[in-house]
Amino acid sequence: MITARQSRAARALLGWTQETLAEKARVSLTALKRLESENDLVVYETTRHQVRKAFENNGVVFLNSEQGIGVLVVHDRANDR
Repeated sequence: MITARQSRAARALLGWTQETLAEKARVSLTALKRLESENDLVVYETTRHQVRKAFENNGVVFLNSEQGIGVLVVHDRANDR
């Protein structure tokens, strides 16, 4: 499950605004703001899935271990040329 902090961190690493992510994930801006809120708002799993998919399609890897959670951006070297 993607957390609010992971979403905000991934956006920062990619240089995306909330509007950009909402467009790429094909979710409403309101739904995205709910997901990224720290107020434990109810978020549909379909919204989380679409957001996660949009990030993963752009090189984001979500980390979740006993040591904590995080994000990593992996760039395709072939596309960097």
